[in-house]
Amino acid sequence: MNGRPIGFGIVGTGMIANYHAKAIRAMGEAYGVRLAGALDSVLERARHFAQENDVPYYTDAAEAFFASPEIQVVCITTPSGAHLEPALQAIRAGKHLIVEKPLEITVERVDTLLAEAQSAHIKVAAIFQARLSRGAKALKQAIEAGRFGRLSLCSAYIKWHRSAAYYTGWKGTLTMDGGGAVMNQAIHAVDLLQWLAGMPEEIFAFKARRVHRGIEAEDTACAALRFGSGALGTIEATTAAYPGWERRIEICGEFGSAAIEDDRIVRWEFREPTAADAALLTSPENATSGSGAGAPDQINFEGHQRQIEDMVLSLRNGTPLLVDGAQARNTVAFVRALYESAERGLPVNLASSVC
Repeated sequence: MNGRPIGFGIVGTGMIANYHAKAIRAMGEAYGVRLAGALDSVLERARHFAQENDVPYYTDAAEAFFASPEIQVVCITTPSGAHLEPALQAIRAGKHLIVEKPLEITVERVDTLLAEAQSAHIKVAAIFQARLSRGAKALKQAIEAGRFGRLSLCSAYIKWHRSAAYYTGWKGTLTMDGGGAVMNQAIHAVDLLQWLAGMPEEIFAFKARRVHRGIEAEDTACAALRFGSGALGTIEATTAAYPGWERRIEICGEFGSAAIEDDRIVRWEFREPTAADAALLTSPENATSGSGAGAPDQINFEGHQRQIEDMVLSLRNGTPLLVDGAQARNTVAFVRALYESAERGLPVNLASSVC
């Protein structure tokens, strides 16, 4: 695709679609990309989105959308449990994919998507933009450099707030959301944790509906983890904590410990500090890019833009995607194992779940 403008189409024109659209528009001519169409089953929603973004829209003419020669990449922004079907349509039409988190709500549906994409030589990127933040990348580099020594505790805390009004439509349902506070809100932290510390080998979890009693899924969960390295850890996740605190990741080891809140490094302490350590904490770049702690519309589109830029580079230069489908599968397997443990009241082994 060298030199050729890359057209993006968006399937599902709800709230999150706007982040994809803003990112694509911000890239524009500088990256040789453009928004080329939108598809939604709800006419008024599709029409409004199309007017806002000056693109053609499709409702019941899905075949025409996927067949459009103006579209090379399809962004899937439908409800979580409705990613597979449009993804398969896109793959069969030869379109590459950027899929909102989670890739799908069960490992089986993820595997169906990835198997078909692999057979068709289609690239699949999953939106886990938290990996691309400055704080997360600094943590990853420090771990890989061995600065923590032997890891001891690796944990994630997602104490967010969602109002009762948030849980309408597909939110909190098992068939479309695939779960509650863990699958929807905490999944970015779950992804970060397994990216940083590796997939845990064993998990023992509990889940409950503490405040949002009318939903099918959990609004609160906690889990104990045992990693392959021998490190232990915990996950605490809720949408029932007013007013909502920043997502926190903690990595602790024999030679140092660090923590990030959303994108910002808040603790960075090592037995053998380097000249660069202080700058990480004091740099103007050490700031959050927007938190979803209190409401889902508080984030900005910069993380989405980084991942869309990565897809463009991958298509033009043949470079691997930063967050591909196989990596996203691990995160879904992690969440499903947490749910299985909570439902069975037993620890679950994840060793066979790693992709």
